[in-house]
Amino acid sequence: MSTRTSALDTVVFGVDIQSGDVRGDAPSYALVVFDGEELERDVVTYRKLRRRIDDECPDIVATDNMYELAENKDALVHFLGDLPDGTRLVQVTGAEQPEPLSRVASRHGVPYGKDPMQEAEAAARLAARNVGQEVSAFTDTTEVKVSRGRSTGSGGWSQDRYTRRIHGAVRTRAREVESALDDAGLEYEMDATEKYGGYSNAVFEVEGRPEDIPVSRGRNGDTRVEIERVRRDGIEFRPLVKRRDHVLVGIDPGTTTAVGVVDLDGNVLDVLSTRTADTADVIEWIVERGRPILVAADVTPMPETVEKIRRSFDAAAWAPVSDLPVDEKQHRTREVGYDNDHERDAVAAALFAYDDHRDQFERIARKVPPRMDRGEITARVLTGEESVEAVVDDLSESDDEEDESTEHVPRELTDEEKRIRDLERQVERLQDHVEDLESTVTEKDDRIAELEDELDAARSRERQEVRKDREVTRLQRETERLERELDEERERTESLEGKLDRLKELWKLDHSNFSDVAAEKKDLIPVKPVEEFTKDALAAANEAYGLAEGDVVYLRDASGAGRSTAERLVDVAPRVVLKNGGLSDIADEKLFEAGIPVGPADDVAMQEVDELAVAREGDVEAVIADWEDRAEQRRKDRKAEQLDRLISEHRADRGESD
Repeated sequence: MSTRTSALDTVVFGVDIQSGDVRGDAPSYALVVFDGEELERDVVTYRKLRRRIDDECPDIVATDNMYELAENKDALVHFLGDLPDGTRLVQVTGAEQPEPLSRVASRHGVPYGKDPMQEAEAAARLAARNVGQEVSAFTDTTEVKVSRGRSTGSGGWSQDRYTRRIHGAVRTRAREVESALDDAGLEYEMDATEKYGGYSNAVFEVEGRPEDIPVSRGRNGDTRVEIERVRRDGIEFRPLVKRRDHVLVGIDPGTTTAVGVVDLDGNVLDVLSTRTADTADVIEWIVERGRPILVAADVTPMPETVEKIRRSFDAAAWAPVSDLPVDEKQHRTREVGYDNDHERDAVAAALFAYDDHRDQFERIARKVPPRMDRGEITARVLTGEESVEAVVDDLSESDDEEDESTEHVPRELTDEEKRIRDLERQVERLQDHVEDLESTVTEKDDRIAELEDELDAARSRERQEVRKDREVTRLQRETERLERELDEERERTESLEGKLDRLKELWKLDHSNFSDVAAEKKDLIPVKPVEEFTKDALAAANEAYGLAEGDVVYLRDASGAGRSTAERLVDVAPRVVLKNGGLSDIADEKLFEAGIPVGPADDVAMQEVDELAVAREGDVEAVIADWEDRAEQRRKDRKAEQLDRLISEHRADRGESD
């Protein structure tokens, strides 16, 4: 029997190696293209085979051995990754432990021959009947990545505007992809990296294959879209259909099409009713639930739609002698759950067909030997009108022929061959021993790595403790230092507070219009000391307490001043200058010309308070009066000298004239 779903717009490439070896010389392949009805045969190179797969995008590439298309696992993963979206690689002989192709073909009634072209045809026909395992290295999750289509390292205008435009374009494209996925009803997770002006990239983990995603890959201006399926850890095999059991199918056609699926024991497996699915969709739904050996209707004659579906499976037909009454259908389906009358009629048709063949099914089950497929034998008896014994003998002979084809009569080995055999056995033993040693080494390496990890962890904890102790010690020292600084600052504050009190008193002395100045202190005036008669000392005094016009300035060391230093003091215009030591001639002259009184500090009784000092007003007035007397006498002396010089010059001029 056949489980083929007729011509379901499915194109299958059956492939078998014709000559050469995929691991060595460039191989050639026998290629059979099968669409369910017509066959196309060709011999192609590996390069042409790949090109035809890329150009025609078949639904299935079928082979009896997947490693005829790839030399190893990595190459196979690469081959699977390069297949077009929607194209599957199917190994029709099974999964990790495949059967001989001849046995699989015989079991499913597919023509088989040992010629590569015949094997390719058998593989194509088997895959078209949903026989085999899909080879997959990728999950059903697809990663869609939207990223920048060009670098942000340069731009035709301002760098910031250029970068913002690209990131904005990525965000816009990501939102378009998000909208398309929402419209398609696909589940996904989005992870976007925000950057200046938008996104630098957005990654969508979509639950679906690339062919289900309404987004195309490629670069468009400032953005690029990449679509890749998520890789599995290894190679995985999945059957082409969910169930491979033989079943009975009841169908109720019409505006609402209903289908009921029953197993060979009369158990209802599944029910469907739909107003939108076409015949191909209904057939695909049935294929996913089993291999029909009988298709039934609840009316006679069998409707054309039901007959078309039956022919697509090469299944037996069943229809009642007359249309099934409603009450009988209700009674037969009383223990079955259904949603509407259409589902009831479809299930009733399958159950009445089962009732009609029940004795036959039980008789077949009793005659089927152990380890043989009951469903396969039942299908051939039901559709081929063969006896159970004939089918069992046929299947047994097929197995025996396969076994016979693999048997051979051993011959006597030569001494050289025996030596080679012994050496090979020795090599195998040594290899086993090497594997054991390597396993032991691996275990020890793992143990060493584990101990090293523990040692690293212990060292890390120890370093953390050391760093902690160091940090505690550092903080303690820092605390002690701060406490010392605090004590010093407190002492300095106390000193400054006392100094501030004294400065307030001096300020009050300098501002006699304040009513709170004590009467006994009204005769005192402030004196502003300058350490030495230099520009730096004058600047330091001015910065410390200010030098202003009318101040009493006290030069602790008046020697050494030059013209510019004296001019600097003249600019201040003090009331009087009290000095220790003698002034230079030039400084004395400058102060005299400026009319600034200068007198010895010893003539004034001063009391120093920190950097400042106070003196009696009377003493200062006395120094000023004394300077004025001396200044008046100095001016008279200068006038007399000038007069004498003029007279001398005049006499000299007259003597020369005589």
